[in-house]
Amino acid sequence: SIKITFKDVAGLAEAKQEVEEIVEFLKEPQKYTDLGGKIPKGALLVGPPGTGKTLLAKAVAGEANVPFFSLAGSDFV
Repeated sequence: SIKITFKDVAGLAEAKQEVEEIVEFLKEPQKYTDLGGKIPKGALLVGPPGTGKTLLAKAVAGEANVPFFSLAGSDFV
């Protein structure tokens, strides 16, 4: 699949700034755990359809060089 980064996400400056911390955790977890920080288990992006939530999540994965998995609520039923 194609690697998506923050450069591919137009707008959403405030949201990108918020998730950059998650990227840093994923890239260098030891840096934070050494200071007593806890690595987040996930993030919840909320908003109406078509506002860039999935694209932003894919960009986080791309920036951190980690796999991206997507599940819909209907997958749990």
